[in-house]
Amino acid sequence: MSPYKIEESDQLNLNIFLEKTAAKFPKQPALAFVGEEYILYEEFNSKVKCLGLWMQTHGIQQYDKVAIWSENSPNWLIAYFAIIKIGAVVVPILPDFSSTEVDNILKHSDAKLIFVSNSLYRKLYIDEAIMGKSIVSLQDFTLHINDKGTTLKEDNLKKFCEDNEARLNDFNPPKVLAEDLASIIYTSGTTGTSKGVMLSHKNLVANTIQGYNTFPIDENDRFLSILPMSHTLEFTLGNLFPVMCGASIHFINKPPTAAVLMPALKKVKPTIMLTVPLIMEKIYKSKIRPELTSSPLKKRLYNFAPTRRLFHKIAGKRLMATFGGEIKFFGIGGAKLDHDVELFLYEAKFPYAIGYGLTETAPLLAGTTPGKCKVGSTGPSVLGVTLKLINVDPESGEGEIVAYGPNIMKGYYKADDLNREVFTEDGGFKTGDTGIFDKQNFLFIKGRIKNMILGPSGENIFPEEIEAAINKSEWVLESLVYELKGKIVARVDLNYEEINKSYQHMKDKASEMEKEVNQILANIRQNVNEEVSKFSRLNNIFEQKEPFIKTPTKKIKRFLYKDKEAHENPEAAIED
Repeated sequence: MSPYKIEESDQLNLNIFLEKTAAKFPKQPALAFVGEEYILYEEFNSKVKCLGLWMQTHGIQQYDKVAIWSENSPNWLIAYFAIIKIGAVVVPILPDFSSTEVDNILKHSDAKLIFVSNSLYRKLYIDEAIMGKSIVSLQDFTLHINDKGTTLKEDNLKKFCEDNEARLNDFNPPKVLAEDLASIIYTSGTTGTSKGVMLSHKNLVANTIQGYNTFPIDENDRFLSILPMSHTLEFTLGNLFPVMCGASIHFINKPPTAAVLMPALKKVKPTIMLTVPLIMEKIYKSKIRPELTSSPLKKRLYNFAPTRRLFHKIAGKRLMATFGGEIKFFGIGGAKLDHDVELFLYEAKFPYAIGYGLTETAPLLAGTTPGKCKVGSTGPSVLGVTLKLINVDPESGEGEIVAYGPNIMKGYYKADDLNREVFTEDGGFKTGDTGIFDKQNFLFIKGRIKNMILGPSGENIFPEEIEAAINKSEWVLESLVYELKGKIVARVDLNYEEINKSYQHMKDKASEMEKEVNQILANIRQNVNEEVSKFSRLNNIFEQKEPFIKTPTKKIKRFLYKDKEAHENPEAAIED
């Protein structure tokens, strides 16, 4: 049974989660870097109280804005709970944001204090954005105050706690209401504009409870955190969720490359993980599919459905072992999962689940659980959320998804005009996504309205659907479809690991290899055009020589490519 009810979100704030869990499970492991000593829940709560008092002592008051710019760590979460403990507002900043973006966020959000990791500290601009403000090292909570370009250093948190033991016993933080602002999260979206999403305590509390009602957990579960904590998927469902239930969270102190992740999986044996599609797509395309089709005979057998399913089950068992052998929920969200990859996971009986949501919805709107997925669907709406379609196409039944529920944001910070655009008259949030429901109310996402291309006769063409057809090719890692001078074109990041295996005899013959690459592109284009509708056919396809530039959640930044000429590499382009 859930520790809380969805109706309670009108009265609860996030502080309740940690306080009640620390009282119920004081000696339960809470936070740790993989392979290092745990911070227990009672210690977690104690550090939060001390850091909260420390911030008050240094002038941070209720409703003030406090930023966190860091990679994942136990101290990241301690800082977050300390900020909301005193009724202040957290501004989480994605670690991959540039110095310029961070500078703009600090100015726009009016942040008075910044928690920053040592690795990112040197990237802060020493100008008016932080002049005279407090900068705190997230490694040891040492305070630095910038005053006219001079950095003054004060004692760290441990000494403060020792010196203020009596004050800590009498610590009485301000009352925090459910409707109070908890976070302003600046999106990393693919359109090039970063907006400050205002999420209340109620929004985040409700969505955490909704997560529990979708898939219950308890204090015995182990989470492995690999997505940025400043992203709502990881924060709400990968951090608040386990804290609510007394589970443990494990962090990796390096980027989650295969060399780092594999030992961590073996050590932690996680029961819950959250990820974005690109990670599983890379595993499937670089490791699993090549092995399943490594010979002409295997390829023929793989194209025969009964044999393919058998191959997938065998590969699924190996994948399960790779992830530590105890995964019971492998959540995938943030973008659409490649069809072939999902078909593999489904037939392999791997415990994956698909979720759909946005930063603006804290984030979860719809979701499935392992064993109940439908390939291509995000599942039904979660408890307390109502999803409707507006501007429905009478022929296809597709329309823009509008969401209602306790997890819908308060609005965008300092953006009244934009708020009027995204909310309907009856308070629904216009997601900007189009979709359709089946008879069981499972949602199928078609694409983003902003990405939509208008065909010559008014047809709605969604690049995501064409990209899905392109990505079926064994030669393709990723693709991007967009409109260029009235034509539909595609950029393709080719899988040279597979190409080099198949054309090994040509590796040292550049001109011959170039011809083969051109032919591969031509074949991809031909196969795609045979699959998609006439008005969605590709006019041009060319190679993306460098990896696509992505957001921190591994979505391609489309706006960077839409206005570029297609003939940067004419030899690799195939055009009508």
